[in-house]
Amino acid sequence: MKGKIVVQAHPTGRKRVDHRSFCDEVAHATTFTGAEVEAVLRLAAEIAKKHVENGDIVDFGDIGTLTPSFQSKLVEKGKAEFNPKVHITKPVVHLTPSKKYFTLTGVSYERVAAPDKKSGEKHPNPGPQPEPHP
Repeated sequence: MKGKIVVQAHPTGRKRVDHRSFCDEVAHATTFTGAEVEAVLRLAAEIAKKHVENGDIVDFGDIGTLTPSFQSKLVEKGKAEFNPKVHITKPVVHLTPSKKYFTLTGVSYERVAAPDKKSGEKHPNPGPQPEPHP
């Protein structure tokens, strides 16, 4: 397609759902309060992090798998001794998302007008709005 004018789709109308609203929405379908849901999620994340810091792999249910990862500097064998405290850096938790859970199936698509470049408007179509909860 080199040298041709093309059209490519990309998501529009996205908004961020803040953590407190998310917890309140989960709580609405349970006997818990939003604060209790938030506390359970925070505790689950803290415990999972402790396991991963210990080198364990954590199956986090439908979300996926949490594994430890890090960067390692190269040390030429015979020139210097490998020192884990010096040569292993940037430890992180790596999430391998569940394909079943993170493959979206209930989505729909529609074409929207491109934003007016002069006005700087980024999202002319706000997209689907969440339903209000009583």
